[in-house]
Formats: sequence, C-alpha cells, structure tokens
Amino acid sequence: MRIAVVGAGAIGGYVAAALARGDAEVAVVARGAQLDAIRREGIHVESSRGDFAARPFATDDAREIGPVDVVFLGLKAYSYANAAPLVHPLLGEQTALVAAQNGIPWWYFHGVNGRYAGRRVEAVDPGGAVSAVLQATRAIGCVVYCSTEIIAPGVIRHLEGTRFSIGEPDGRITSRCVAFSEAMIRGGLKCPVESDIRREIWIKLLGNVVFNPVSALTRATLAAICRFDPTRRVAAEAMRETISVARAVGCDPGIDIERRIAGAERVGEHKTSTLQDLEAGKPLELSAIISAVIELADLTDTSVPHLRTIWAATLLLADTLGLNEPPIANPPQRESAAGGDTTRR
Repeated sequence: MRIAVVGAGAIGGYVAAALARGDAEVAVVARGAQLDAIRREGIHVESSRGDFAARPFATDDAREIGPVDVVFLGLKAYSYANAAPLVHPLLGEQTALVAAQNGIPWWYFHGVNGRYAGRRVEAVDPGGAVSAVLQATRAIGCVVYCSTEIIAPGVIRHLEGTRFSIGEPDGRITSRCVAFSEAMIRGGLKCPVESDIRREIWIKLLGNVVFNPVSALTRATLAAICRFDPTRRVAAEAMRETISVARAVGCDPGIDIERRIAGAERVGEHKTSTLQDLEAGKPLELSAIISAVIELADLTDTSVPHLRTIWAATLLLADTLGLNEPPIANPPQRESAAGGDTTRR
C-alpha cells in the first residue's frame, strides 16, 4: 500500500513514522524546517511506549510522489480549501482520503439517507470550496485519540493514545478501510474500522466543542476547567446541548456526560490544541469545532444558549488577536478527469 501523509506536523509526522515502521511505502509532504529535518535525519519519535525513528521520502512538491492508494491529511481543517496543489497530484482513480481532523468534517452529510442527505455544511465547506478540492466520495472518516507535539524539527514527542478510529461515511466495512487499518496496526497503532464513524465524531466533539474554546478563553488546562465548579457546570450544559444537536441530525452519541468530563479531567494539566495555537500565535480552528455545531443547531432549531455564548466569545477573541482562520486564497480547484498528476517518484 502506497500512502502519502500531507502535513507532517505532530500528528501527521507521528503517523508517517509509525506507518514506515510497519513497512508501508510512505511519503510525506512537508515544508520548512520540518521538511529539512526529515530529509536529513528522518522522523524521530520519543514515547513512553518506546522511542523509534523512520526515514520516509519527504518533499514539498507532491508531484514528486504521484498517485497513491491513501492520502492521510494531517492539515488543519481550515487548510483544506487551499490544499489542491498538495493533494491533487497524489490522486489516482481509487485514491482514498483519510482526514484526521477535529470537529465536523466537510463530508458529514455524504452517504446518509433522509432529509439532510447530501447537504453542505457551510461552516466547513463554504460555497463548496472544500468539496471541490476533496471529493466526498474519496473520504474516509478518522477520529484521532492521540496526543503528540513537535519538540524540535523532525522530533515528535508522543504523549498519550494511539487510536485512530476510521470509517466510511455510508457505514460499509470496505476493503480500503481494512487495508489502511492493517497498515496502521503493523506500525504499532490502534485503528478500528467503525460502522458508525459519526458517533465517534460526536463523542470526540463533546470534548472539543467545550474544552478547546473555553481553554483559549481562560488559558486553563483540561484538569483546571473540570475541577473549577462553575466551568465544569458550563461544560456539562454545553455538552447536553451538543448531544441534542447530534440527535437532531440523526446520531446519538450514547455517552454519559459526567463520565466524559471525568475522562477529560484524568488527562490532567493538558493544553488543548486551540490553546496551544493561541499561545503560538496561530489561527484558531473554530469552524469545524464549534461554528459547524452552531450551524447544525440553526438547521434543526435546537436551542444551544451555552454553546452560542462560548462561540461568540471565542470568535471575538480570535478577531481581536488577529487569529482568524485564513480565507480561501483561490477559487475552488476541482480534480481533473484523470484524477490528478500522474508523475511518480
């Protein structure tokens, strides 16, 4: 199986190294100091589960790789609309896209029946800009239960978790999912193939939709938010509202809120990705994590007062600090009929 990892940051780099360790044919599309380091010395992973290193092929030009079986997207969701130059040269007729993102994905209503079948979620696919670049028919959902960080170019610290749950939008257990899962498992990761990937999305989102923005607003860790009674109660109410939205669009996460909060508290003094982005002066990833949930609440006439307050305050924070998500740079670039550039390395 030929796999390309686009965006070799903390998660993408960790996955690339693990896949290479499992003898998958892996190439990474990276840039800057990370690319230079991977070219010189490969990717080094430090982990309590055992340190390891790998030397995947690395480039900043996807045309040097050519079509692959699977593209693993390690980019922030707000980068997808501008990712055509990074992704299209990697696409053959059957290439799958595994999008390892937080929040509601652009393909959310693809592969479902009912009143919302095929509907576009504007917060994550404005004007169809993302689906023009990343066809929903190629998508494999991916929910990440793994925490990593870059401690130096080419060096990744694995903090906790190794599970990457994947699944088809239509619920089928397909050969492409099974093959990718097996490659991940050979690399030492957990990669269950789920028949209801949307349930996994909402379970993860129950935490992201609350803890990520609240941590940015307060500069507090997960443990601090959970142990301070006023914010713990706000988190519980916002989670109840989120479950109501999920049920309104046909998915029941089926999880106890107190257990979900207790699980977050056990993670300890961990900074969410949104707080880390804030401290690094990077754009805050809000569209997929909370704006899309507000959009679905509006779509289904679901009352979400706590979520709306958190959403409004965090949007203002991002705007005040100049950390809004970047705009779409160019008009949507659709795939060519041939499925992308055919250059191979």
